[in-house]
Amino acid sequence: MQNTIETSMYQIGQLFLLPTLLLISLLFLYAFFVLGEFITLALRRRSGGGQLLLLHFQKNPQTNDDELDMLAHRLIEGPRITSRVTPMLGLVATMIPMGPALKALPEGNLAGVSDNLVLAFSAVILSLLTASITYYVVNVKRRWLSEELLQIAKLRKGDV
Repeated sequence: MQNTIETSMYQIGQLFLLPTLLLISLLFLYAFFVLGEFITLALRRRSGGGQLLLLHFQKNPQTNDDELDMLAHRLIEGPRITSRVTPMLGLVATMIPMGPALKALPEGNLAGVSDNLVLAFSAVILSLLTASITYYVVNVKRRWLSEELLQIAKLRKGDV
């Protein structure tokens, strides 16, 4: 009975390797899309534009603080989730190939061990790079959005 459960768990775990690797690959590409978008926005901000919340407020002055806060959260939601999920996916993608690598070791199949370890470490490296890029973008954008919310508060008070 115990052997059946262990075998089933191993086989189920192996089923998740390909979807996990695909997700990591897609999120890695997404991180570079986010980085490009961030650089474009940074360049616009240097020339006085690129202030998305302020622009939204200027077009819709009746927007209240809660709606602006919700919009700010929506603007960083994708990269924020990516920065938190990819390290977990990297861990999953590291652990799944370790099973076959450990099984190949006592059999003397060093090529099998090597292939699985290369896959495991490659996946975690891509995951950590993805998380690092998106983490940086989220934190800088969060500061920018906070600055814009302060500008909007000053506009409402008539201080600007």
